[in-house]
Amino acid sequence: MPANEPSLGLTDILVKLADEPDGDELSLVSVVETMQGRGFGPLLLAPTLMVLLPTGAIPGIPTLSALLIVLVAGQLVLGKRTPWVPGRLRQASFEREKFRAAVARVRPWTERIDRLLKPRLRALTVWPFNRIGAALCLLLAAAMVPLELVPFAAAVPALIIALYALALAAHDGVMALFSLAGMLAAGAAAVHLWL
Repeated sequence: MPANEPSLGLTDILVKLADEPDGDELSLVSVVETMQGRGFGPLLLAPTLMVLLPTGAIPGIPTLSALLIVLVAGQLVLGKRTPWVPGRLRQASFEREKFRAAVARVRPWTERIDRLLKPRLRALTVWPFNRIGAALCLLLAAAMVPLELVPFAAAVPALIIALYALALAAHDGVMALFSLAGMLAAGAAAVHLWL
């Protein structure tokens, strides 16, 4: 992540996604194009928001979002600077008006979250630490696919990934530590359930 990259708040990211791309449909490729150049934090956050907002109830959205998270986090782990999205995923979309309505409903809450975020302990949000977090995001994204079978269950790993993505977007190392602790706790809980 470049040192001169600006920090972004959750509300900024939501408004950009809701208003900037043209057309009646919000596609995953438009999400990538809107967030490109703004760092991996917003790119990682965008698909988690699709799961956490009411759009997450649309069948297939959690799985598509998980695939995009894997693509973005995987490329961050590999040290890529520019994200790449395959053709089939680029075509996935849903109604922009539904997304805009959801953004309007949650905006008072996102503005409160933004007040908690601030650039601090920035070193924890850049290489090599961001690769560790991205690797853990890969595991949580993989868990989202089977969890789609249980209504809104995919929102749990999506929320943890969203917190980490926010930390990257805002260069907030304290939030990064908090979200990494959440990832490790979720991983330990999953191992306990499987054993």
